[in-house]
Amino acid sequence: MAAELKGRRVVIVGGTSGFGFEVARMARDAGAQVVITGRDAQRRDAALAALGAVDKAAGEVTTNAVSALALDIADEAALTDFFAHIGPFDHLVSMAGGAMGGGFLEAPLETIRQAVEEKFFANLRLARQAAPHVREGGSLVFTAGSGGRPHNASGAIVGNDAIRTLVEGLAVELAPRARVNAVAPTWTRTPLWRAMPASDVDAIEQRFNALIPLGRTAKVEEVAAAYLFLMSNDFVTGQTIAVDGGVTLVS
Repeated sequence: MAAELKGRRVVIVGGTSGFGFEVARMARDAGAQVVITGRDAQRRDAALAALGAVDKAAGEVTTNAVSALALDIADEAALTDFFAHIGPFDHLVSMAGGAMGGGFLEAPLETIRQAVEEKFFANLRLARQAAPHVREGGSLVFTAGSGGRPHNASGAIVGNDAIRTLVEGLAVELAPRARVNAVAPTWTRTPLWRAMPASDVDAIEQRFNALIPLGRTAKVEEVAAAYLFLMSNDFVTGQTIAVDGGVTLVS
């Protein structure tokens, strides 16, 4: 399937580390022209260096197949300028959204509100700006999530369910010109947890190893492969694919 990305233009929002970086690497290897975005200049530069950067000028780092641009999707004007700058594209992948813990009574109201904002409204804002620029036959792929329950991840669960609803609505609104899907990973060891002590990350991983029917957490490339599948398969739309080792079947 990945061979179908050859020559296509793929935009990855949040492509400087973790799942986004691996999607960028795999799409590049499949022959795509890749644009990655991120708010942190050092991480953008590091990502491009890892992807084989050969030039840097005017705030844009470039390889033969990959470029990196600054973008804050919370800024409506910045989004408008971004899509005007890059022009038409074939596929957009969004990694926007975070994680949180705590139920509806336990977690601070602002924490719940922020989780929903970062997951749903940020991606809705992105979708509305991106939709006019996606080429016929292209797609949008968002990131939801698997695992957790309302009593221990309240705002995140609301946001993830909202992404599923967003995908179903957009899939109809954009058909037949373009497709819309999402990937829903469960907890995976990525740089998202860089600020947490390694011992705490180890403990979380061990807990998920015990919960997940397959007995382990995912490899980053296993999750990234789902994004490439959704970009490449022209007859899948409106779907949220769980890449979670079956954790939602038992938790």
